Amino acid sequence: MTLEPGAPCSGDDPSAPGRLDIERGDVVLRPFLASCDRTALRQLANTLIPYGLLWWVAIWCQGQAPQLLPLVIAVQVLFLGRCFSLMHDTGHGSLFRRPAANRIAGFLFGIVCGLPQLPWSRGHAFHHRHNGDWELYQGPASVISTESYRSLSSPRQRLYRWLRHPLMLAPAGFFYLVIKPRLTLLQALAGLVGHAVSSLQRSPSMAMGEVIATYRSRHWHSLEEGLDLILNNLAVIGLWLLMGFAIGPGRFWMVYAPVMAGSAAIFLCLFFVQHNFPDAYAHRTRGWDPLSGNLEGTSDLHLPALLNWFSADIGCHAIHHLCSAIPNYRLRDCQRRNAHLLQGVTRLGLADLSRCFAYILWDPELSRLTTAAEL
Repeated sequence: MTLEPGAPCSGDDPSAPGRLDIERGDVVLRPFLASCDRTALRQLANTLIPYGLLWWVAIWCQGQAPQLLPLVIAVQVLFLGRCFSLMHDTGHGSLFRRPAANRIAGFLFGIVCGLPQLPWSRGHAFHHRHNGDWELYQGPASVISTESYRSLSSPRQRLYRWLRHPLMLAPAGFFYLVIKPRLTLLQALAGLVGHAVSSLQRSPSMAMGEVIATYRSRHWHSLEEGLDLILNNLAVIGLWLLMGFAIGPGRFWMVYAPVMAGSAAIFLCLFFVQHNFPDAYAHRTRGWDPLSGNLEGTSDLHLPALLNWFSADIGCHAIHHLCSAIPNYRLRDCQRRNAHLLQGVTRLGLADLSRCFAYILWDPELSRLTTAAEL
């Protein structure tokens, strides 16, 4: 499976045909690559402004109409999910035409979502480069092999299954957006302090700038990522303190916690079922075909129009994996243009999502995902 020559997309390997018989040049992508700043600004406005107004409504409901608060929080969850989807586009450099505009918008969305955008985007790019190679990338749930699962004790097997149960999406989402970025910063700074001490012991005259420049951390892969992590945490924690001072910590967290947990749960759910499903392409590194990973290792989601809007059409996932440079507002048109070539891509509806959560094991011998029940 190969793509239109010259398209700046992942997985263009003409030497490795896959099960979906698509030849080079068959998939039309180039007309859909252009980003539009006007559309991107409109998306920023129709997402961030309503989300901000909903916070005002939620605070009003706490004092005047508490029975309406759950409904307001539910709508906030959807809008925050859209913020996450648009932040995802900035990481691919596709929302705006210029890299600087994508970085600014991405940093802003990162504050709203509580997540440092640049480190997250670099990690997400790794997923795009290796999707379907389950020996190298184990998906959003850190799926282990059937052999590793068999080696676990019975209690640890139960814990492994429970941590990947759909009921864990909300607490996992809260940890993912609220706790993990702060914990990552503390771990990174602790490592930096240790590096500074050891460096200055070896060379007391070393400048602090050189100490920082020579620091290597698993939490960031460049100084730019480290700066993004620090500034995001300062902005997010500052916002927490400001909101807590303005309306009271209890009233703030009563809204903030369920909004963050609910939004992250939805996004984690969508991401999971788009890669963990029956017959998904799940190969070893040796012999792995990136385009098979893009088309057969992803699923398209058939969602109601309203959910498509809130998720910024991320349900058009095969096209997105074929070419992450296509902005969200052109994905559906691109999918329609190539529909006759994508008929073999797995399509899931809302009723299909629950069964995907059983696929939490990778069988390297059969090159497929499987369930604990099958073992």
